[in-house]
Order: sequence, then C-alpha cells, then structure tokens
Amino acid sequence: MPADDPLAIQQHDPALYNGDLAPLSHGRRRWGAFEIFNVWSNDIQSLFGYTLAATLFISYGLNGWAVLTGIILAGFIVMFLVNLTGKMSVKYGIPFPVAARMSMGVHGAQFPALLRGIVAIFWYGVQTYFASTAIALLITAVFDVEGERTFLGMTSVGWVSYAIVAVFQLGLFLRGIKWITRYLDWAAPLVYGVMIALMLAIWIQAGSDLWGGLGSVFAGGGDYSGGPVTAFVAVVGTMIAYFAAVIINYGDFSRFVKTERKMKLGNLLGLPVSLAVFSFLALVITAGSGVLYGEALTNPTDIVERVDNTWLTVIAALTFFVATVGINLVANFIPPAYDLANMIPARITARTGGIITATIAFVIGGLWVSVISQMGIAQFVDTLGAVLAPLYGILVADYYLIRRQRVQLQELFSTDPAGTYYFTKGWNVRALAAFGIAAVFSVATVWVPALEELSGFAWILGAAIGGAAHFLFMRPTAHAAAPTS
Repeated sequence: MPADDPLAIQQHDPALYNGDLAPLSHGRRRWGAFEIFNVWSNDIQSLFGYTLAATLFISYGLNGWAVLTGIILAGFIVMFLVNLTGKMSVKYGIPFPVAARMSMGVHGAQFPALLRGIVAIFWYGVQTYFASTAIALLITAVFDVEGERTFLGMTSVGWVSYAIVAVFQLGLFLRGIKWITRYLDWAAPLVYGVMIALMLAIWIQAGSDLWGGLGSVFAGGGDYSGGPVTAFVAVVGTMIAYFAAVIINYGDFSRFVKTERKMKLGNLLGLPVSLAVFSFLALVITAGSGVLYGEALTNPTDIVERVDNTWLTVIAALTFFVATVGINLVANFIPPAYDLANMIPARITARTGGIITATIAFVIGGLWVSVISQMGIAQFVDTLGAVLAPLYGILVADYYLIRRQRVQLQELFSTDPAGTYYFTKGWNVRALAAFGIAAVFSVATVWVPALEELSGFAWILGAAIGGAAHFLFMRPTAHAAAPTS
C-alpha cells in the first residue's frame, strides 16, 4: 500500500495487525455490483435456502402472494441493514473484526469476532455435509453404487463425497479471493439456469395440471395459530433470520467493492430482486412436484431423484453442490478466517484461519448424521443467532450515532492507552453492558415459553435493544468520540 494512501497504516501493534486485517486501498479493489449480486445469490441458492423458501409457501396457510410479498419485504429489510454496515467498510476498507474495535475496544473486538467465528464454523461443517449429499447423488446416478452403512451413520459413498467437498472447498479458499470471486461469478448464473431447466421439466410433465397446483398454493387456507398477520410477520422474520449471520460481518465483503453506489446496486439486485426470482422458481417446482408425486416436495434432491432423467440428475446434483459450496464460502468460511486472524494477527493469517476452520468443521460435519442432528439442534442454533444480534445494533449505533461516520483509522491498530479505542485495557465495558442486556432478552425469546411468539424476531429485537442501550451508555462520550476530520 503506498505511503501516501489515506488508508495506509503508518504504525501498528503486531497484536492488532497483519496484511489480511489492514485496510484495503481503493486501488486494489476489483468488485462491482455484479460481484455483490453474486455474493447474495450464492447465499440464497443453497439446498437449505430452497427448502426454506418452498416451506414458507405451504406451512403458514397464507395466500401465496402474501408469502411472496413477505419474502420480498424481508429482502428489502436485509438490504437496508447491510447497506448500513457495508458503508463503513467501503469507506475505510476494513473487515468486520477491525470495525468492531470502534465499539468494543481494540481487544474487546475479539469477543464478537470469536462468537461470529463459532457460529460460522458450525454451519460450515453442516453445509459441507449437505453439499456432499449432492455429490453422493451424482455418484449413485452415474455408477449405480449405493454403498453400505459403515461409520457414524454415513455410507462409504457418503464419506468419499464428504471428503471430496471438504478438499475442494479448502483448495478453492487457499487459491485466494480472486479465485473465490470467479467461482461466485459463474456459480450463481449456473444455478438459476438449472433451476429454470428443472422447472420446465416439471412443467412439461405436469402439463395443465400445474396451474391447479399453483392455484391451491396461492389460495392458502391453512391454519396458523396466530392468525394471518402473525403468520405474515413470521415469514418476514424467518427470512431475515436466514441472513442474520452475514448481516453482521457484511463488511468482510463490501471492503472489496470500488464504490458505495456499486455496493447498493448489488444489494438491490442480489436481495429483493434475486430473492423474488428464486422464491418464485421454488414455488413453481414445489407445486409441480405436488401434482406429479401426490405431495409437495420441498427438498430439491428428492425431486431430482423422482424425475427419472440421468442427465438432469447429474447436472442438478453438480449444481446443488456448486450452490451449497457458494453459500459456505460466503457465509461460513471467509468470516471465521478473518475472525481467527484477529485473535493472534502476528501468528494467524486469514489463510491459516481458513485451515483451522476447515479442520474443526470437518469434525462437525462428520458427526452431523450420528450425533449433532439428534440433539435438538434448532434451539442451539437459534440461541447463537440471538447472541449475535446485539452486536449488529452496537456496531451500527456506534458508527452512525456516536462516531458520526468518522473514524480514527490509525488508532484501530494501536494499543496506546491514550488511544480512542483503548477504553479500559482495550475493552469497552459500556458496550459489553449493552450487549449483556440485549442478549439476555433475545436469548430469552428462544428459551422462555412466555416469549415464544417473539422468537421469530429475536434477531431484530436483540439488535434494536443492543443499539439503543449502547447509544444511551455511550452518549455522554459522544462528542469526544466523534473526530472532527
């Protein structure tokens, strides 16, 4: 980075700095709106994402248009949220763990980074397993080999497939951000192409009966205990929760974008627009499966297995693999790589953090079938999400209300006790107090029966309470915190 670059760090503490955490100069950024669009498209286009979208249409008893509207509204809300966090990283070129130092302290930022890393590593292992099911489907279709149960609930074919996916993902990550960008750039359009082909195949087989299947979905008519308004809000809350983890560390991606305008355009196309298209395709395919097979299938692998077309099975299996690897890189691999690098920058680079992530996640994914999936994992995952929520509110309130969008960039990498972000031995106890108050409430919505109806909004409420509490606690220092330049 040139010495005259305004983002160049002149002096730094080795405990806070390495090349991966350093601000990315504007001249080194290569991403535009298309790359951001692909980040979100890959985040949407996983096996789990398809199942979630399809399930929303048939689980709440709402009119199909109401569900689609709720999904699109969630896309706009997520777009607004990431525009807020993304802006600071576009301006200063810093990843999430460094941005968190503004509010949590230069050492205190390790706490949110560690939490985010734990969530990501868990999901990285789980998504690696799900991606391996697509490869297993491919092997079975081509070689007519089923395998026998051998170890931890997975067949020999399953373990071979799992190893292939794990090695492929790690190899791609180790090639660097340019290779990841290329992968995401062609993965998203490919998935849409195959989904359209699958929809046409279902449409041709179902014929005019498809319209009846779609009509029954759009008519709704099911029962939801809280009524239609509560059901609609639950749809919106569920979709926001799906993106919750990426919302927090979105700066890890926006720092690669050339301008804020390109980031916002990419967010618009990649969230409400792409989400609407993807959800509509999932709706048509699911409705068609109901016509053809007598039940609405929400898992795309189940649909492909019944289409009885080897070539379509091969192409679809590869596509599901590509899509799930895409979301894994976006949501679950890059974030913990940076988060782990932030723990000991002098010894752990993002590359080393990626290797650590892959190693731990391999064990988690390998235990998914036999152990983890049997443990009632939903509350565990919901709890982690609820814990993360206040961190978003604190980050946004600090940057926009306390700092007034001005940052002392050099001091983010300094442990000088007189530094702006040193607080109390590197920790901001006021931010920790705000986090504690908000986290108790958001976690309670998951575990306390009386608050069960609020569980779908645990993330939004946790973020709002965290931000409000942080602003109130930090308000006396707001004038001193906001630099004049």
